[in-house]
Amino acid sequence: MDPNPILIVDDDDDILAAGRLLLRRHYARVDTCSDPTGIPALLGATDYGAILLDMNFGPGESSGAQGFQWLKKILELDPDAVVVLITAHGGVDLAVEAMKLGATDFVAKPWQNEKLIATLSAAVKLKRSRSEAAQLKAALAAGDGDPMLGDSEALRVVRTLIERAAPTEANVLILGENGTGKELAARALHAQSARADSVFMSVDLGAVPESLFESELFGHIKGAFTNAHKDRVGRIQAASGGTLFLDEIGNLPLHLQAKLLSALEQRQVFPVGSTRAHPVDVRVIAATNLPATQLHDEARFRQDLLFRLNTVEIEMPPLRARRDDVPLIAEHYAGLYSRKYNTAPKTFSPEALSAMTTYDWPGNVRELRHAVERAVILAAGDRLEPGDLNLETTPQGSPIPDTPDRHVDGNEELNLEKLERNAIQRALNRNRYNISHAARDLGLTRAALYRRMEKHGL
Repeated sequence: MDPNPILIVDDDDDILAAGRLLLRRHYARVDTCSDPTGIPALLGATDYGAILLDMNFGPGESSGAQGFQWLKKILELDPDAVVVLITAHGGVDLAVEAMKLGATDFVAKPWQNEKLIATLSAAVKLKRSRSEAAQLKAALAAGDGDPMLGDSEALRVVRTLIERAAPTEANVLILGENGTGKELAARALHAQSARADSVFMSVDLGAVPESLFESELFGHIKGAFTNAHKDRVGRIQAASGGTLFLDEIGNLPLHLQAKLLSALEQRQVFPVGSTRAHPVDVRVIAATNLPATQLHDEARFRQDLLFRLNTVEIEMPPLRARRDDVPLIAEHYAGLYSRKYNTAPKTFSPEALSAMTTYDWPGNVRELRHAVERAVILAAGDRLEPGDLNLETTPQGSPIPDTPDRHVDGNEELNLEKLERNAIQRALNRNRYNISHAARDLGLTRAALYRRMEKHGL
């Protein structure tokens, strides 16, 4: 169950009850509020993973003006808040305006349960990303580091490429293993571009089902298909004027790659069910964990789309290729999580620093961050030792071996929670923290795997 709290703000008690019943099966805490004037007090007391906000309050209201007013107020109180607007009224123009004002997504009443859960899952993930980015930005302002921590030669090359490419309108393709900071690089490109004051729209293509791809990216009109009760703006149109970040582009099937290529070449989208084109002005930054050899395989990835995306190509180095950066990153996160959990400052013993520097980190910075967070929470003393980091001992450059199933005997572990955690850890290790491949091995969706990783602190 996701520990991030959710807030629903709606003046309809039936909507609040339905939302609470649905979401409490997925989130540990679901707060509801029928009067939007209570929002400031709620935000002052709780850092919400996502906020579901109604667009209209009071009988006869349908303009959405109140929703815009409270959206602005929420973002004034918490610029990193993730707000999903809900309404029974409004079309594409209203949704575009809402997203330009800072809304993350737009859900029409009556909602589809599966769609709402998927939307919130993406919203909570975005909130985590924003929180981490804000913490790193604060560290930069304090002189403690920058969004991509480290001073290795490999990282200096990446910084130079970002500085040169950011001010241009060139599309950028970011390559790298999971956990190397591809989204941080994308946000750095956006922040240093002429579009910095416009929207940065992130789309995780690995989490978008094929059946919803066109609706999500291009939008749809009312009646285009079953349950299309309202017009919906697509992510590409919502990003117009800003930057469109297409994460996990390598997971897109070939027939959908063709549709994306057409939209990017023509600089316009056709919502599902519509014959009217909507012009778009976006700068595209794409990212993938696929190796270059697979990207250049025509059976796997369209070469004309690749040429469209990789005007500039940036490869994020794995952590094992910049081992000298490990102590700095670890110490940064030790300080960050000590403050977050209100514990005494933690330091690393020389043995712990040596263990971290020689470890291969198959999950890269993401795995290091989780290891340090877990150590800060569970360590008995103020000095972190190798055992606190729970690192597998393997030769450098070698994948962490998967442990074969043991014969059932009296000592066999039968606790379901531990079995689930061990299975997830084994799948992540086996696939070197490639989330898509690990999810496939476990028979889960990416979103479901992320939820279970959060649950088990992985």
